[in-house]
Amino acid sequence: MPDQLETVVTQVSALSTSQAEVPPHRSHDPSNNLKRTDPFQFGSRYLLPNDDPYEFNAWDHVEPSNDDRAYFEKQLVSQRESPVSEFDRNRFNANPEKWWNRFYTNNTANFFKDRKWLHQEFPMLNDVTKKNAGPKRILELGAGAGNTCFPILRNNENEQLSIYACDFSARAIQLIQEAESYDEKHITAEVWDIADKSLPTGLEENSVDVVLMIFVFSALHPKQWKQAVNNVWRVLRPGGEVCFRDYGRGDLAQVRMRKGRWMEENFYIRGDGTRVYFFEQEELKDIWGSGAFQEAVDEGVNEELLAHKEVGMQPDTESGRGQVNAENQGSTTASSVVEEPRQKKSVRKGQMNEAPFEILSLGVDRRLLVNRQKQLKMYRCWMQGRFRKPA
Repeated sequence: MPDQLETVVTQVSALSTSQAEVPPHRSHDPSNNLKRTDPFQFGSRYLLPNDDPYEFNAWDHVEPSNDDRAYFEKQLVSQRESPVSEFDRNRFNANPEKWWNRFYTNNTANFFKDRKWLHQEFPMLNDVTKKNAGPKRILELGAGAGNTCFPILRNNENEQLSIYACDFSARAIQLIQEAESYDEKHITAEVWDIADKSLPTGLEENSVDVVLMIFVFSALHPKQWKQAVNNVWRVLRPGGEVCFRDYGRGDLAQVRMRKGRWMEENFYIRGDGTRVYFFEQEELKDIWGSGAFQEAVDEGVNEELLAHKEVGMQPDTESGRGQVNAENQGSTTASSVVEEPRQKKSVRKGQMNEAPFEILSLGVDRRLLVNRQKQLKMYRCWMQGRFRKPA
């Protein structure tokens, strides 16, 4: 009996030691895992060769397999062969605000989840919101229903912080202004076209410390990028920074695009009429770091309509990190890829910015999501960067 008791004690001790050695991001023990952290700590769960990918519902920095890459290329071929009709191309480009207003009418503030991960991903927000930081101004472009500005305000200890929240959709701005958390002392919400040649009312040049661009640049037509970047340059103080996060080429949302949604390479119309572009890392380096713009020569685009102010503010409907709109789920096979060579197309160099931004960081954020019940793998891809206006 003593020998048996000693054996049991040894086994329990070994089990306890084993559990204690399991890092929180790999633990299923409620007392020792990251599932309940707020916000969840991304970036620490790597998929190793001997791991079961279906043990957890998400893995960080996972490269797609060769089969996934082949599937993505097959999807692209199918999408290019069935582009959006000329009628719809002109309809969606001529009046994009209509579709974003409709989007926010159908999806109220409760549809979205707050981006609680902002301070984790962009630590400079801690500097402008800390106590006694002094007069600081944040400009959020593509404010949506307030799921960025309100979390920042809740964590704010700086009495002199002001947040300027802008969106192309009048309905989105209405949702912000009607929200219980809306505080006119710290927040000003206004309708503004990021690609307009004029700045928002009350916002002067060289007056902003941080510009937030979270899933908004992708809603612009490529012909609008230059004006949008110039506007950001104008409002930022010397030394001010841009916090950027958006869709990357090969993201699950792109892979699942149905036929009749492709407008040009990496640029699509969603099922709800809003537009979305999927970026490549080098492309963003050119746009923000060199001031050079490559514009696609697309003879099928109505140039007169493209001259119209066309922009849509892209909301992020996921809990910080990117769920796919159910409207776009055209395939039950969930896979994607990143950083494959793009289809070659004719380009022309646009005008150079007067001065480029300094690229402090620009990386590809990959995540493998799995449906453990259906044994599906879903690859997400986002671009994240910090750009600074030289002092």
